[in-house]
Amino acid sequence: MRIGELAARTGVSVRSLRYYEEQGLLTSLRSPSGHRRYLESQAERIVFIQRLFSAGLSSRTIVDLLPCVESPSADTSEAALERMRQERDRLDRHIEDLIRTRAVLDELIAANRAHRSQLARA
Repeated sequence: MRIGELAARTGVSVRSLRYYEEQGLLTSLRSPSGHRRYLESQAERIVFIQRLFSAGLSSRTIVDLLPCVESPSADTSEAALERMRQERDRLDRHIEDLIRTRAVLDELIAANRAHRSQLARA
């Protein structure tokens, strides 16, 4: 199927599909005229890639996880699990940073309110 058909079928933009191909997440065949052609199975792959993106994973991380799908084994499964754990730990650190940042912002908001209160009394 052509790229437009794959995009319509999966709900993913043509631009995103080209990006997936550039990142090594997706492969296509080329027609003699140079048009991308995709196998039917690529639609399922796109849905899977979308799930991984929605989990906050980067394209680089997704590339690391794909061997588990492409050639499942105990080793690739363990490597994928470890990579997902690393990503979860990264997200946990990011959440902690955001919580600290929000606390600082809360302090600034409180200081601003106190200052506005003083201005209103003056």
